[in-house]
Amino acid sequence: MRRPLVGALATLLLTGATVAGAGTATAASADGAAGAGKARPKAVDFAGTVALSNCSGSLIRLPGSSDNDPGLVMTNGHCLETGMPGPGEVITDRPSTRTFSLLNSSAGKVATLRATKVSYATMTDTDVTLYELNTTYAQIKQRYKIDALSLSPDHPVAGTAIKVVSGFWKRIYSCNADGFVYRLREADWTWKDSLRYTSSCNTIGGTSGSPVVDASTGKVIAINNTGNESGERCTMNNPCEVDENGQVTVRQGINYAQETYGIAKCFTTGNKLDLGLPGCELPKP
Repeated sequence: MRRPLVGALATLLLTGATVAGAGTATAASADGAAGAGKARPKAVDFAGTVALSNCSGSLIRLPGSSDNDPGLVMTNGHCLETGMPGPGEVITDRPSTRTFSLLNSSAGKVATLRATKVSYATMTDTDVTLYELNTTYAQIKQRYKIDALSLSPDHPVAGTAIKVVSGFWKRIYSCNADGFVYRLREADWTWKDSLRYTSSCNTIGGTSGSPVVDASTGKVIAINNTGNESGERCTMNNPCEVDENGQVTVRQGINYAQETYGIAKCFTTGNKLDLGLPGCELPKP
């Protein structure tokens, strides 16, 4: 998985400033070249993304969220500060004081956001943690001029141009949604209906939790979480694809994300989690 950064990535950390700078410049020039002279959506940038101590993430807004609701920060389940949830484990409403560096469009830090709790976290069926903040969307907008990223309520579509935006590395990866995986298996964990990237999104450690943004709509459609690093079969950091018939496929160097469209169906007024809502398919404790 695109795991939290640990000792094995110390060398990469030391060179991170160079890598991040190059990636940001590449992304910006690619956006500028595409569709020059044509009316198009605002280019995807870093505004609304966050950097964690070991991962990436984003300030997200659900379709039913209001300005005065407490903000939500989304990252991976395996980025949880208390350690990776085990298979079948679901965490809800756990107090947390974790902090996040909120970034502006050019990846500059504009604020430190603080959680009050982990609203939801799991690595079963998906790989997500959702933190509730002690500030509202309106307060964040007023103080820092930053809008939350909008979560799309729709299933992503194969072939869509996407951007994987890493707040940790301050780098944007550009590619397409290559297709969907019935089951993605990594070590003891299994994820359902995962999104597979085309090869140019060669994400690295520290990009865990990055929002995957539809380049046309600017909405978040998935959350970056893993990739097959060395060609092994279904081991840690080497997920394998399993189809409906149990056939296993290994794609070395290919990376994946977990879809997020179903999250909104599990939250009610005030950004409050309710796993009993009709249509909510997130795993329950």
